Amino acid sequence: MPPANRGAAAGPSSGGRHGPPAATAAPKRNRPRYHAFTQQQLPACKPILAPNMVIPILVFVGLLFIPIGLACYAASNKVFEVVYRYDTKCVPKNMLHNKVGYIQNASINKTCVINLKIPNAMKRPIFVYYQLDRFYQNHRRYATSFNIAQLGDPKEEVNPYIKDCKPEAYAGNGSPVVPCGLVAWSLFNDTYSFARRPSGGGGEALRVIKSGISWRSERERLFGKHVYPKNFQNGTLVGGGRLDPRKPLSEQEELMVWMRTAAMPRFRKLYGRVEADLGAGETVAVAVRNRYNSYSFEGAKAVVLSTAGPLGGRNPFLGRAYLVTGMACLVLALLLTIVCLFFPMKEEHLQLR
Repeated sequence: MPPANRGAAAGPSSGGRHGPPAATAAPKRNRPRYHAFTQQQLPACKPILAPNMVIPILVFVGLLFIPIGLACYAASNKVFEVVYRYDTKCVPKNMLHNKVGYIQNASINKTCVINLKIPNAMKRPIFVYYQLDRFYQNHRRYATSFNIAQLGDPKEEVNPYIKDCKPEAYAGNGSPVVPCGLVAWSLFNDTYSFARRPSGGGGEALRVIKSGISWRSERERLFGKHVYPKNFQNGTLVGGGRLDPRKPLSEQEELMVWMRTAAMPRFRKLYGRVEADLGAGETVAVAVRNRYNSYSFEGAKAVVLSTAGPLGGRNPFLGRAYLVTGMACLVLALLLTIVCLFFPMKEEHLQLR
């Protein structure tokens, strides 16, 4: 009797008269090609933090940071500054109960004179700053309320992003405001004039130079030479200072300094510089036109006279940070040395190296 599965017995494995058997296809694999990088087998430095390595590093960092801290601290102490808060001093006594009404009343004379006593000799150039407290320029809604394309190109007066400037995007007649936004609208507008006040009377005016107070990149790139203010502060609610419509934005440096928003609620911004020396004990009379409304948000205003050092203005924080870090490293090195003397490492720990 013939086999029941005779065809299966002569399957594709047998060549027969149909030629050689078909080759079996190799299975597909997703494994990547071997490489030392993909397998994380590249040679690497894996130091073991032993005391004989950590202690010298801590000593080196400590001996390096302490002199740097002393130098930074000494440089900061050579910078002299005079700060005078005038927001309350310049308000008449009969208006102290209603400061907002005083600043909003255009018929009241806002000029007041304050005297600054110079405790130390100040060499030129002397930088003049205005200081504001409780003004949150870092608020998200405020900090994004400007149009950078509009500042640099006259063809971008109206663009899709001008909506970020609301409510100071368009004037009442529907034409765009240039520069738009709350940042420019709230431009600081108090002014200062300075004069020496000798003991015998009279005085010598000190000229405040306001050119060169902005960054060169702002004058040449960010603010356009052919962009002029339009419809600025023409609404019913005036936020701050006004701009000269005859001057391009690239020449309005007070605006550039103001629009460089601050990160903290207390900040200083450069007002100008005085190219004159002031002696110790001199008195400088400052005529302040107190026009900026800081009373609505209970803010404070101050005028600052300051010299500059190699690291800028007076700021002892950097020197103190270096000193504290350097002394901490030396203390840690001493503690580790004492621990290693009284509790030396065991033999099995040393063999790990």
